[in-house]
Amino acid sequence: MGVPGNQTRGEPPAGLAESELFAVDAFCSEFDATVVEVDREQGRLRLSRTAFYPGGGGQPCDLGTLATPDGAFTVAGVRRDGGPIWHTVDLAAPDADLPDVGTEVHGTLDWDRRHALMRTHTALHVLCGVIWADYRIPVTGGNMEPLQGRLDFPFDAMSVDLGAAVERRINEEIERAHAIVVDFVPRSLADADAALIRTAADLIPREIDPLRVIDIVGLDRQADGGTHLLSTAEVGGVRVTKTESKGKGNKRIRIEVLDAPPDREAL
Repeated sequence: MGVPGNQTRGEPPAGLAESELFAVDAFCSEFDATVVEVDREQGRLRLSRTAFYPGGGGQPCDLGTLATPDGAFTVAGVRRDGGPIWHTVDLAAPDADLPDVGTEVHGTLDWDRRHALMRTHTALHVLCGVIWADYRIPVTGGNMEPLQGRLDFPFDAMSVDLGAAVERRINEEIERAHAIVVDFVPRSLADADAALIRTAADLIPREIDPLRVIDIVGLDRQADGGTHLLSTAEVGGVRVTKTESKGKGNKRIRIEVLDAPPDREAL
């Protein structure tokens, strides 16, 4: 069963919890905000607060809608541009216009898509944790879409049995229902944490302090800005769909997220 409650600890940077809702509450799917800046040339809006994840770390941005007193806009893209988060919207009609600064909006995420990405992102962290625990090999890259993803590792070689062994271990860890905690760690402590250094936390700009960390308690701990579940049990199950060699010292593992472990999926 999932672990209930707010799993955030540590003190987030000033203003983060009020402006970037996804950073402290991944289950926030609706919110109210005010338009604070309009870029009519690029068809985008900046809001006083948002629950839309802007993309990063291999996780795509959220999609959804913004409703105003004069109508609703489809959010077609979200990205961070020099710090602020911008929401690119599709205008419903050729003569439609963006709302003015000061307009109140109600944001709604495409929740099915966001939750699928949360399940996928958490599953990839479980994969990363399993590879580190069993082989002491760090992750070097990755990407995802809803319910599918891949990670790269510097294996020298990959046996035909590796995929099956990794799949079994991932599902074992999912069923252990590890709690997942969003932690904010002072940079001075993060720099001394070997678990974070192995995932290249030292490459994150020095001005980011404290560092946001996703802790799958007892399995994996990584600097990460994305959205996650409250427990590994909420992932469901994982199938390793392919193992590939992308060259010397670069092996890729692809996964699919399922509603249940593969051996129970058809039951």
